[in-house]
This record gives sequence, C-alpha cells and structure tokens, in this order.
Amino acid sequence: MSNEPQSVETLLNPEEKLVNWKNPPKLSDLKQDYEDAKPAHDSLKAKVQVWRDNLHIEGAAKVKTPKGNSAIVPKLIRKQAEWRYPALSDPFLSTEDVFNVSPVTWEDKKGANQNQLLLNHQFNTRINKVKFIDDYVRAAVDEGSAVVRVGWEFEEEEYTDQFPIVEYRINPEVAPLHEELARKKAESPAEYELDVPEELKTAHEMTMEQGAPIEAVVLGFREETRTRIVKNQPTVEVREIDNVMIDPSCNGDLDKAHFVIDSFESSIAKLKKDGKYRNLNKIQANNHSVLNEPDHSNNSPDPNFNFNDASRKLFVVYEYWGYWDIEGDGVLKPIVAAWVGNTLIRLEENPFPDKKLPFVVVPYLPVRKRVHGDPDGELLEDNQRIIGAVTRGMIDVMGKSANGQTGMRKDMLDATNRRKFDAGQDYEFNANVDPRVGVYMHTYPEIPQSAQFMLQMQNMEAESITGVRSFSQGMGSQSLGEVAAGIRGALDAASKRELAILRRLSEGIIKIGRKIIAMNAEFLSEKEVVRITNEEFQVIRRDDLPGNYDLKLSISTAEEDNNKAQELSFMLQTMGNNMDPAMSKIILADIARLRKMPELAKKIEAFEPQPDPMQQQMQQLQMELLQAQLENERAQAMDRQAAAQLKMAQAGMSEAKASNLQADTDIKNLDFVEQESGVKQERAKELHGEQARSQAQLKMLDRQFQREDNKLDLIKEYIKSRKTKN
Repeated sequence: MSNEPQSVETLLNPEEKLVNWKNPPKLSDLKQDYEDAKPAHDSLKAKVQVWRDNLHIEGAAKVKTPKGNSAIVPKLIRKQAEWRYPALSDPFLSTEDVFNVSPVTWEDKKGANQNQLLLNHQFNTRINKVKFIDDYVRAAVDEGSAVVRVGWEFEEEEYTDQFPIVEYRINPEVAPLHEELARKKAESPAEYELDVPEELKTAHEMTMEQGAPIEAVVLGFREETRTRIVKNQPTVEVREIDNVMIDPSCNGDLDKAHFVIDSFESSIAKLKKDGKYRNLNKIQANNHSVLNEPDHSNNSPDPNFNFNDASRKLFVVYEYWGYWDIEGDGVLKPIVAAWVGNTLIRLEENPFPDKKLPFVVVPYLPVRKRVHGDPDGELLEDNQRIIGAVTRGMIDVMGKSANGQTGMRKDMLDATNRRKFDAGQDYEFNANVDPRVGVYMHTYPEIPQSAQFMLQMQNMEAESITGVRSFSQGMGSQSLGEVAAGIRGALDAASKRELAILRRLSEGIIKIGRKIIAMNAEFLSEKEVVRITNEEFQVIRRDDLPGNYDLKLSISTAEEDNNKAQELSFMLQTMGNNMDPAMSKIILADIARLRKMPELAKKIEAFEPQPDPMQQQMQQLQMELLQAQLENERAQAMDRQAAAQLKMAQAGMSEAKASNLQADTDIKNLDFVEQESGVKQERAKELHGEQARSQAQLKMLDRQFQREDNKLDLIKEYIKSRKTKN
C-alpha cells in the first residue's frame, strides 16, 4: 500500500467533507489499523503461497537437480484436491432448493415460506450458483479458507416512452372485465404483473377500493421520461484471501473483529456507476495502479495489463469495514470507509441492515484461535516431497540405463562378418568365442522393492490423513481391510471426515443466507414475483420478510444418501406385498430423491395406478353379486320375520277364542246358579218394582205440571179482562 505524503495542492484544497459526525475517523487512523494488522496478514500470505506452490508445483515446490537428472514432482496434493472438489460441491448443487427456512414462532410461518422461496429463487436465477459453489469449495480446499463477501447490487436506468393519458370513470358494463382481472391476479400473479397494462391495474385497484367498477379511458398519449430498476439483487463473491485483512485480535471469531480491510481493483467509471463514492476527481490513477501497490495481490493471467484511458484505468481501492466511536460518547458504530492513496472517497455508516461485517470466513481444517484454517496441503507436504524424491530416483535409474543397446566382443567377428551381422544376414563367428557370451543386450534395471514399498506407504499415509481413498488399487478388501468391520470402519471414518468438512461449509452458506434475508427485507422492491413451478407463481411482499427464522441447508454426502436409500430398499423388501400401496409410494419417492432423480420422485408421488378394464368390470360384477346376495338375505330375513309375526298373531287368536269359550262357560254356570238359588227371580221382581215406582212418580209429575199450566192460563185471562175494562 502506498504511503506517499499529501501534496501541497491537497493541503490547500481539502477534500469534500463526507459526514457530519462529531468524531469521524481520520484517514491516518484507518491506515494505522492496516499497518498494525499487516505483519499477521503477511505471515498468513506466506503460508498460503507455500500451499499454492505445493498444489501447482510452482515456486519453491519446484526442485533443482543436476543436468541430466529427473526434475519431476508428482502432484499428490493436487490429486487429493481433485478427488475432494466434487465430493464437497455435489451436495450443494444436486438439489434445486438449497435452503429450508423454518419459523421460530407461529407468527413467522408465512414469512419463513416467503423467505425460502425468495432465497432459492435468488440462488437459482440471480446468482451463478455453480460458479459460486465451485469457487467456494476450491478456495477452501486449496487455501484452507473461503472468504466470501456479501453485498447488494442495485442499478436503475432512465427511459423515454409514450405513456397514455387516462381518465377513470364508473362504468357498470366493465364489471365482467374486473372479475376476469381478479381471477387472473389470484391464479397467476406473474402474468397479471407482466401482461396487464398499468392503467387497467390502476382501475382494478380503484374498483377493489371503491366497490364500483371503474373504466380506464385512454384520452391520448404523451412522451415522458421515467426510471426503472434494472438490477436489485444480492451478490456473493469469493474474495482472494491475500486481499482481505482481518483484525488479528479477534481470537478466531470474525464476529468479534473490529475491522476488515478489503482491497480490490476498480476504475473511475466503475466508481461513478456505483454512486457511493465521492472525491473521485482527486484520485491519481497512475500512482495507484496494481503494479504500484505491492500489498495487493493480482492473480489475473496478465498482471501487467491495464487500460490507458482515464475512465477505465485500473487502480487499487482499500475498503474499511469496522466500528468507530463516531459521536465521541464511547459507543462504537459500524462504519465503512474507502480510500485510494491519500484520497478518502467513501465514509458512512454501515448500510447493511444487520450492521455486521459483510464477510463470511469458512475454515477448511479449523485451527484454534485463528479465523483461517489449513488445507490438506499442509498435511501432505512431506508426503509429496518423499514421493517426488523416490519417483525421481526411480526415473533416474531407468533413464540412465543403456536400454536397447547391443554390445559385442571385439574378437568375435571379422570385418566382413560384422557387416553381415549389421545387415541382418547370416554370418560366421570365430571358433574361440561363444556368441551367447560375445553379444550383450542392455535392458532396464529392476526397480528395488524398497522403492515401491516406500511409494505405497506414502500413498497410504496420505489417504489416511485426508480420508480420500485411492482409485489406483480399487475399492476392494485389500485397500479397505480384510474383514467387514475393517471396511465399515474405514468408510465411516472417511465419511465422517468429509461430513465434518461439509458441516463447516454449510454453516458458511447459512451465514450468507441470514445476511441475504436481512438485506431482502430492507432493499427488496415492493413486490418480487418468484417462479415456484412451471404453473404456480407467488408474489413476495417485503412486509412479509422480517422475522425470526431457523435456516437449514438441504445437503448431504453421496455415501449418506446411498446408505439411506439402501435402508429404505431393505424396508420395502421386508414388508413385501403386505405394505399399503400409498406407503410404498412414499418410500419409493424418497429412494428416487436420494438417488438424485427428482423428476422420477415427482412422477412417483403424482402417480395414480389405472386399473385393468376387465379386472375393474369383474370387480364391479362381483360387487353387484354381493349386493344381490345381500338383498336376497335381507328378503329371506323379512320373510322369516313376517312368518314369525303371523304365528304370533295366530297364537293370539287361539288364546282369544279360548278366553271367549271360557267366558261363555262362566256365564252359563252363573246363570244356572242364580236360577237354582232364586237370585235371578228376586232381581226380576226388584226390577219390575222399580219400573212401577218410576212410572207412578212420572205420572204425578205430569199432573203437577198440568195444574201449573192451568194456573198460568187463568192469570193470563185475568190480565186480558182487566186490559179490556180499562
């Protein structure tokens, strides 16, 4: 980093004041933090450079040998790394939905679903997921750590177009149109947002608010200049470990770091387009190019390349993310600052909603009290050197031999026969020399068994250190162990080692997801349409995004998926035909998903077996036969019930007849007794006496009524005669 003194022009023309804080940091304060952390960072860079050299056989990893000797260095570390890359990247890339978001409370359930849809949509469409995961895994495997910077990219542009002049009127005739718009908005929000004109959407919203159908009448068109959003999405970038300096006092915990300084290459045009930087007219691009900044690592194929024009000329920008007492009250606030040379071009509070450093560091092999980890190359360095030394010795032994050359004793052939021998013709040899002794054919010398044993021992040690099995000897019992327990132990140890690395990598992705969730809630546009399937769409609202969520990843190793699939297959075989078809369909779908066949899993879940028409008709006939048999049984039961009732009625009639006969007998017996005892005659006398008395009383009453009538007649005559006299 350049430390040139400020020029007289800079002192006389101070830079634009960027903030109104009471205690803003000075550029010298920020640079002092850089200088204080530089020794620890340089030590890390030296280690990383050694790991890179050993990986690519460059720099110090190359061997210097005398002329004529082999200089080959086997790429043991690179071979192990190439086997490691796909095993670690495939779990992230083999699933369509990387994130599973679970709510902490029931109120956050809707927001959790929205965030899950949005995160997976952004990783699948807005971010180059394959490139990011590959860079992420390779940085961790090669350099021992993956440093990821999370950011947000926003870009908008102005455009000019003809826009309608609209008048909104109440018109009951457009009610069917609004019904169709409401249906389309409910069934396919994406088509509604993209296909329906703005004036119709406005009229539909007014209709929903007022409860009366509103018609949008276009009166004309006028030209207007408006602004539209081109990009509004999160960004994730795997940064060079050489260019990211972390506070060495954090004791291995990035959340406790007070600052992180990131250096990157930019230009005046890029900084102006970003819109966050000021004082750009004071930048001296020629003095701060990549070649003039030795602390910044440029890993481009041509580090000497640069543009000549002022707008595109590349220079190094240092960006400071940390905490500072900006108000002088002893409370640290998150800030971000950037400078080029001695020009401060950015100073503001941390714009991200989580107010944390926008970096995630994932160690490959964690080291206590250190943020960064170690790669496999740190463990395999000695093995690679020993294998290289033994291999070079074996090559030198074979390369320096006179293989294929023929030696001949001088006195075995004369000049004539030597010419015949060289021409491949029959020749004569001297009698005192045996041709089997006189001619010697040189061949490669035998390689000592000790050299081969040394190579095998070093390869086995390398495999035991990293947990990556060799493919040169196959995956038989000899490479894993003679007994089943030994094979299972070796595979379990390797899978556990790989799963531990995956767990750290997945934790880093989870941290990235949490930062993106926080930024989505703050920076996302009001509505974001997310494609869920080819037919279903859902609208994401920014108000639904904040909340508390548990973030999970849908990852696992191939070995773990294979073991689960085998267990499920064993369950299917055990249950056989006794298992319910719906349950077997669930297990088959899980097996297909574990075998990385999501389309087959979806087809199995949606599959509904179609019955055979003949079998279906037979079942229907059998059902009708059973129903007929049931009706027959019911009819027979009713007949038996009616017969029983008839028998009961007949029994009652017999009882009634018997009772009637008994009653007649009793009456006759009573009449005989009464006649014999004279009771009947006495009863007849009493009856006749009572009748005579009643008739006598009736006659007396009649005579009495007649006397009364005569009295009334006399009174009437008297009254009538009195009236006549008067």
